[in-house]
Amino acid sequence: MIPRRTIVFAFTAGTFLAGVLPVLAKSRHSNWIRMFDTDNDGTVDLAEAKKAASALFDKLDRDHDGTLDKRELARRLTPKEFAAADPDHDGTLTKDEYLAVVEQRFTAADSDHDGTLDAKEFNTKAGQALLRLLK
Repeated sequence: MIPRRTIVFAFTAGTFLAGVLPVLAKSRHSNWIRMFDTDNDGTVDLAEAKKAASALFDKLDRDHDGTLDKRELARRLTPKEFAAADPDHDGTLTKDEYLAVVEQRFTAADSDHDGTLDAKEFNTKAGQALLRLLK
């Protein structure tokens, strides 16, 4: 038989988590917005996303050759996505090619077509795909 104290604790913890987890999920995306939102308007526009992506590109380009290969991208793109993003099929992405993918993902995540992304849009599948290219 399960002690009453264990049942009460489990119920209390479950009730607490049910209320806190959605808030934590939302705040997690709000943190990303704050990180990329250089004009502090509470949203991320394409220029801000590209600025973050450009900085990440430079960080990931460990050999400083101006390109990223599949290894340097560290699973940010699937092989199929990488092939589509590599129009010259040289096995690497230049910064312009990388930023083109960022722009495509930004557009896909911008569900209300207002040119900015909020926490709700970052929480979508398309928003998560974009985040992989920004962080």
